[in-house]
Amino acid sequence: MTPTNPIRAIRRAGDRAVLLELHDAATVHQAHQALTAEPVDGITDVVAGAATLLLIAEHPRGTALCRATARVRRIPVGQARPAAGGDPAGTVTIPVRYDGQDLAEVARLRGVSTEEVVRMHTARTYTAGFFGFAPGFAYLTGLDPALHLPRRGSPRTAVPAGTVAIGSEYTGVYPRRSPGGWHLLGTTTAPLWDLDRPRPALLTPGTRVRFEPTGG
Repeated sequence: MTPTNPIRAIRRAGDRAVLLELHDAATVHQAHQALTAEPVDGITDVVAGAATLLLIAEHPRGTALCRATARVRRIPVGQARPAAGGDPAGTVTIPVRYDGQDLAEVARLRGVSTEEVVRMHTARTYTAGFFGFAPGFAYLTGLDPALHLPRRGSPRTAVPAGTVAIGSEYTGVYPRRSPGGWHLLGTTTAPLWDLDRPRPALLTPGTRVRFEPTGG
């Protein structure tokens, strides 16, 4: 029987925040959308996780957290869908030059050609599930199971910004130069994080993502 309450648990997170454990990733996306499209007065940030939502209030006392939690509680489980008029999170197409250091190794490990790895990676539409590791880094769900690989045994100390990679059941783009243990498939010039934009992050929770091969 499908539960009717999208909140599985509520946990305090300091004196100004609560962590809501939700039913599934789709509910997280819908709740995040609801609280960012029409913000609750007194809530300063809403952070989506794989199956959680962190609500941060401006003041340690007040009703903001209660009001935001009540709004999330009204979201119907299993009925998450875009609002009328289309996909509110949008779909982003990211051009990729498949020149990654690990492309040939990934092909060898999966027993296919490098061209087939590129085909499998570009055939899917991904969803920005949650964020972490670095500003603008989205863990994209929807990777073909044939490309699921554990992290590298020896992480690199520096992965260039714009690197497109896969790790476990996720794919993503490194928004800046940083250490990393994922398998590197290619590079993109798309800026994932830009402080000069009104919204620095190119992707938000629920955004759909397509990768498009390019020779440039």
